Amino acid sequence: MYDYLIVGAGLTGSVIAHELRGRGKSVLVVDKRKHIAGNIFTENISGIHVHVYGAHIFHTNSKAAWDYVNQFADFNRFTNSPIANYKGEIYSLPFSMYTFNKMWGVKTPEEARAKIESQKRESGITNPANLEEQAISLVGRDIYERLIKGYTEKQWGRPCSELPAFIIKRLPVRYTYDNNYFNALYQGIPVSGFTEMVNRLLEGCDVRLSCDYLTNRSELDGLAGKVIFTGQIDSYFGYSLGHLEYRTLRFEHEVMKGITNFQGNAVINWTDIDVPYMRTIEHKHFYPGLETDSTVLTHEYSAEWRPGDEPYYPVNNERNNSLCGEYRKLAREKCPDVIFAGRLGEYKYYDMDAALLRAVEIAAQIS
Repeated sequence: MYDYLIVGAGLTGSVIAHELRGRGKSVLVVDKRKHIAGNIFTENISGIHVHVYGAHIFHTNSKAAWDYVNQFADFNRFTNSPIANYKGEIYSLPFSMYTFNKMWGVKTPEEARAKIESQKRESGITNPANLEEQAISLVGRDIYERLIKGYTEKQWGRPCSELPAFIIKRLPVRYTYDNNYFNALYQGIPVSGFTEMVNRLLEGCDVRLSCDYLTNRSELDGLAGKVIFTGQIDSYFGYSLGHLEYRTLRFEHEVMKGITNFQGNAVINWTDIDVPYMRTIEHKHFYPGLETDSTVLTHEYSAEWRPGDEPYYPVNNERNNSLCGEYRKLAREKCPDVIFAGRLGEYKYYDMDAALLRAVEIAAQIS
């Protein structure tokens, strides 16, 4: 018998497992994938730690979160500075003086502010009814049309005019020549990859991979006193109340032999709707100074989630949030000893630092 069965060996499950082990609890962690680390899994390909499920950069303003992860990995100095490609034109992200200079030729913050405010006034939008109107009311039509519209419609699979305004509550606009995307006090990537970091988190825990909890529930539940479930909350109940909606991602990885630098940057956002993929990722640039005789490029596509796909982003609109509330009520009534945690268990998007801090909080509450 174990004290706890944790379903999911991603960041949330692994942090909870580590915290419980530190409190003297016995823990079994199971995951249906053949590897640990969930979506932050990194695999060594041609001497490069490839982010198999998309780019992950740990960034935070929380010293507690930063100190926590540094117990398990040495982090490099990588600063996320993506660029946008719109019809062959390159723009700096986030929206900064580099962006405004390229778009309008302005050179001072005063000129940039005046240009944006002029376009906001011209729009006449006072009460945004959808994402398109919200974005224009925040940054003007030029930035919206070139750098937001196409990318967002690929990301969500529907026109911006049909997306709720709350998706873009605010947009980072910096009137400085600074291309630091996150603008966080701390950021970086583990020198040895995220997988090794998670491996250290799981030290002392029993781990079973290629083990589908939902298929083997009766057996696995009999092994532990309590269950912590980090999978989809609706899947736990067999989708009995209906499916929650997610966006999924598809990745095409290409090892480019004999090419040491293909695109010159870790991440390029393709904001033209006619380009089918959202981003291209060249993984070696996540590790400044890394020298290899080849490079690995990933094309990232977004799609509507279907049963059997890997869910990535919850679609937190009114319908889904209401349905999730019904599942939470069902959980309280039918299985009060099961803790639902993480992005899928709580049906809430978390950045890595928030997921980590939430996991520490859950472990403290239940132990």
